[in-house]
Amino acid sequence: MTTAPPPVRTGADRRRAPLVLRNRAFGAVWLGQVLTQAAVRMFQVGTAWWIVAYAVDDARGLASGLFMAACTLPAVALAPVVASAVARFAHRSVLRTAAALAGAASGALALWASGGGPPLAAVYATGLALAACQAFFDPCLTTSVPELVDDADIETATGFELSTQSLAGLGGALLGALTVDRAGVAGLASGCAAAYLGAALLVASARFRTVGPGAGADAPAPSRPRPLRRILAELPYVRRILVCFTAANLFTAAVFVVIPLYTRSVLAGGGGTVALLEASLGTGTLVGAFTGARMPGRPTVAGAYGLGLMALALALPGLLTHRAAVMGCLVVAGWCAGAVSVRFVALFQRLVPAADKPGFFAVMQAVLGASVPVASLAFGLAGDFVSPQVLCLVQGVGLVPAACALALLESPAAEPAGGER
Repeated sequence: MTTAPPPVRTGADRRRAPLVLRNRAFGAVWLGQVLTQAAVRMFQVGTAWWIVAYAVDDARGLASGLFMAACTLPAVALAPVVASAVARFAHRSVLRTAAALAGAASGALALWASGGGPPLAAVYATGLALAACQAFFDPCLTTSVPELVDDADIETATGFELSTQSLAGLGGALLGALTVDRAGVAGLASGCAAAYLGAALLVASARFRTVGPGAGADAPAPSRPRPLRRILAELPYVRRILVCFTAANLFTAAVFVVIPLYTRSVLAGGGGTVALLEASLGTGTLVGAFTGARMPGRPTVAGAYGLGLMALALALPGLLTHRAAVMGCLVVAGWCAGAVSVRFVALFQRLVPAADKPGFFAVMQAVLGASVPVASLAFGLAGDFVSPQVLCLVQGVGLVPAACALALLESPAAEPAGGER
């Protein structure tokens, strides 16, 4: 007895299915990134709340700001090393190793914390280690997108990839502060270790394809990366965009320091309130990541409007202190962040030459991240002297110049308009 062959799926049939389902390799790696970024966000949110609510009595703002600054330094300091590693080594190996090392670091802290309250320095050091591993993981995955999907799916893959940050914010927000309230640092670190090890297994199971002679998952890139300064020097339009967003990050990144301070001082809430506010921000970012490709207009124009709306959303909690109103503002701010990010990362995928992408995305992460330690320390220190409501107003006002500068950029002919896909 013979069996009929399975029906042949047409290209249209495949396109109807979500990318993460019809492309198993990309789906596995994407899920691995969801786990790693959820873990690092869970650790950051949980630790920031632990510092404000349990570990520090005086100068809570400075202590939490210092922690958040430490968590952003590796992306800046390690940019040249990351670019070299991503260009020279198999991308699957870089991703797998970064996830495994992060799992080992968080597992070590879990063992230490299970014997009693860990010292603040040990928690800071673990946050630094996890951020260092993530500094390798994220740009490597961005560079690997062409090895996992077809060219026609690059923008869709970018949306899925950027949605990871919002999923991480959502999961980390819901679990981080609540886990600290219920299980302490030991439970927090244990959950992170499990997520990282699961991500390492998912990446190891994925098969990367070759996109050029000698390239792919099992071979290094065929040529040495160019100096990072030269890459940006030859892309003046992209460089100006990065400068605008670096300035904007001085104010947007402070939200992660402001939320725990706002929860404790203004809303008089606990870990559950922190979870709701962080989840609101993450939900908005998630929706923005999936809808950003449909924003009309050129990226610079759409980005300027997005930053303007975000400025309003971040400033309003300084005037409206009802919890539901604050949650709504954070949903809007998150949507702006996610939508704008999708438009610009997709634009960079098309404007940056393939040979320069490893170095460029490491530079992008470093340039955008350079302002985060400054923002964390400045807003954290200020939070010990002024109300979190004032900090919200400062965030909103500070975004306006960046939005105006982005709107005034002259677009090159190669810049695509929105709404094509």
